[in-house]
Amino acid sequence: MNQQRPWILVRGAGDLATGVIVRLARCGFRVCALECANPSAIRRKAAFCEAVWQGQAQVEGLVCRRIDRPEQAESVAQQGQIPLLVDEACAAVAVLRPAAVVDAIIAKRNLGTNRSLAPITIGLGPGFTAGADVDAVVETMRGHHLGRVILSGSAIPNTGIPGNIGGYTAQRVIHSPASGPMIFVPDAQGRPIDIGTLVTQGQVIARVGEEPVYATLTGVLRGLIREGYPVTKGLKIADIDPRPEQAAFCDTVSDKARSIGGGVVEALLFLAGQKNIPLL
Repeated sequence: MNQQRPWILVRGAGDLATGVIVRLARCGFRVCALECANPSAIRRKAAFCEAVWQGQAQVEGLVCRRIDRPEQAESVAQQGQIPLLVDEACAAVAVLRPAAVVDAIIAKRNLGTNRSLAPITIGLGPGFTAGADVDAVVETMRGHHLGRVILSGSAIPNTGIPGNIGGYTAQRVIHSPASGPMIFVPDAQGRPIDIGTLVTQGQVIARVGEEPVYATLTGVLRGLIREGYPVTKGLKIADIDPRPEQAAFCDTVSDKARSIGGGVVEALLFLAGQKNIPLL
């Protein structure tokens, strides 16, 4: 029955986009993810974009599988899985004819989404204007308005400062000190340092080429870009959460992503009602 429902295309499959996809799928929408060829997600264990590299990825019990052509999306959906296509230009629109396109790339700017792509278009965060290039915008800034649906105007402009968690903002995020391949390293006991590891401020947690990457604070390594990724100097490569209990949640959808996903569901249902478009 689900296969008779129209497609919802989600551009992007990083951790925030994955939260949106999980919420849409749980609500019964038929979803297909579109990704770039070299995704650089640091919250890899909670991001469907890992399917680009591994063929498939699983988050909270949902499996996302990479496909090569949009025509393959149907068979994957019939198996209860999320199809993912490498399609930066959103060319799959011509084949899948979606009822809605959700831009969840989180690029802080519009990378080509416009209202001609589908009857309903939704953009997440800064870079979109509801009523102009999209029908609705969902707020992505942490705080009182997180997840709010905007039907006229734009989201809060990008401040360039990560949200406050445990009293830390910019210090939570680590940017590459150099350009080169990402190299994983062991800790003092010889155990591999990866997502979920408890690290100490000043500890070497990885290398980029010959350059060491130091932990900026003590906490849980919540995100770490995949090993071997060719990073450029200044690229965001890691994220530390100062709350040690968060080690248990590194492979699940975050509170922020779940809230944004709720906003997308609200926007879809509201706009579908306004436009008389059946989605479910």
